Amino acid sequence: MTFLPVGEPVEPQAPGSAAQPSLDELRAEAMAWGRKPRRRGALYVADHVVHAMRAYGWTIIVGALGQPILYLVGLVVGLASLIGGSVTDAWGQHVPYLVFVAPALLMTAGIQVASEEFSYPVMDGFKWRRYFYGFSASPISPQQIATGVAVGASARVLLATAGYFVFVWLFQAVPHGGSGWLAIPIGVLAAWSFGMPLLAYAASLQNDAGQFAMVQRFVFMPMFLFSGTFYPLTALPIWLQWIGWISPLWHATELGRVVTYGAAEPVWLTVVHIVYLVALTVGGYLAARRIFVRRLGA
Repeated sequence: MTFLPVGEPVEPQAPGSAAQPSLDELRAEAMAWGRKPRRRGALYVADHVVHAMRAYGWTIIVGALGQPILYLVGLVVGLASLIGGSVTDAWGQHVPYLVFVAPALLMTAGIQVASEEFSYPVMDGFKWRRYFYGFSASPISPQQIATGVAVGASARVLLATAGYFVFVWLFQAVPHGGSGWLAIPIGVLAAWSFGMPLLAYAASLQNDAGQFAMVQRFVFMPMFLFSGTFYPLTALPIWLQWIGWISPLWHATELGRVVTYGAAEPVWLTVVHIVYLVALTVGGYLAARRIFVRRLGA
């Protein structure tokens, strides 16, 4: 029988294997695994958001395909025939009515998707299913959760705007084919400019008391009707034109008309459109990040 000296610890070894890793080595390995979701946390959240859309996937497909067909056919066969088939835009250019309206409908489609994805799903993550708190209990940070929600929703926005552009192009409503495709990223920017402030607002709500319905009725619908969507903004009385001036839809629509049919607006105004949309996007995103941190913890 062999006796070991007292006070000398012996680390247990598995038969036929090397020495077991020390506590420090195990801790280092765990931290290495923890850094992976920390580094790619926003992508994991975005992946969850996209996969969650499968629950209403047919709604997304029907909306992305059916809505543009109904709107465009209605405009070509119906409204355009009533107004003589052409319209004079704000810069004095005579263009076919469908060509004039198509960019506005594309931008509206992107904003409509943003109004859906940045409202109730955000409330779902904080209040109903509370899965944002599950994300936050992992190495994923609140800032990454906010970013992941924005990225996941943007995937559906891109699908909607790209699908809408395909139908607009098939209806020959994009005379400037070389630059017309830029309407797709403009549509995504329009969705962000409306969706990011809405994301911040939705994240700040503790209870659903009909606030999102109010946004649809008193923000989205007036913006849709009074932002130069179906007629030039200058056709409105001056006391209503301010709705268009502050509306991201009007700014995005005017940019869309520049790239799709070459609307002759001044360069400085084009710059104003871009700066305004980017400012709304960045400001709303930063506000949303702060609110996510406040509610989920640093």
